[in-house]
Amino acid sequence: MRVSASMESLWRYIESLSLSERNRQWLAGKLLENPDPQHTLGEPQEEYISKEEVLAKIDAGLKDMKAGRSKTYDEFMR
Repeated sequence: MRVSASMESLWRYIESLSLSERNRQWLAGKLLENPDPQHTLGEPQEEYISKEEVLAKIDAGLKDMKAGRSKTYDEFMR
């Protein structure tokens, strides 16, 4: 919630600035810059997992359940 409020405050500040068209374009460019080249705006990054990996994880989970090594959702989230 704090991040959302901070972002809203930052946006209000940016909107309050009296910027020339050139400065607006510069700011827009800075806001759209992404320091992580792996992620680009507008292009969702997809991560693939093979069928074998999925089956291995399911198998491991079932073995954990049978061995009594299971957790409730609340325990898992702690």
